[in-house]
Amino acid sequence: MAERSILVVDDELLIRDLLYDFFKDQGWDISITDNGKRALELLKSKEFDLLLTDIKMPEMDGLDLASKVKMSHPDLPIMLMTGYPSVESAVTGLRNKVEDYIIKPFNINQLFKSIENIVSEGSKSD
Repeated sequence: MAERSILVVDDELLIRDLLYDFFKDQGWDISITDNGKRALELLKSKEFDLLLTDIKMPEMDGLDLASKVKMSHPDLPIMLMTGYPSVESAVTGLRNKVEDYIIKPFNINQLFKSIENIVSEGSKSD
């Protein structure tokens, strides 16, 4: 099985470090960045199996990032995470066809299981 890859976008260093260490330990190829603009640049040069992005970030929030990514990479699964859940952000995420919406603080094992399920479903349709 090919190594799976994930792009994590979060302006919180602690979250980026936690996810980087966890996914590396699980054998994933992980790229991290702290903003949406850099995420879009990374997506131009590398393919990913999943994008995991925070919603509340400076400059470009995760909802704007998801919208832009779906235009250029319509088949890339996207998972939103937020410490500030709202009906409005959940509905916007659904409109952008994101695969999941998780609330911080999250259980890392449940997050990983959800990501594994999303990526496995995506690889079945290839």
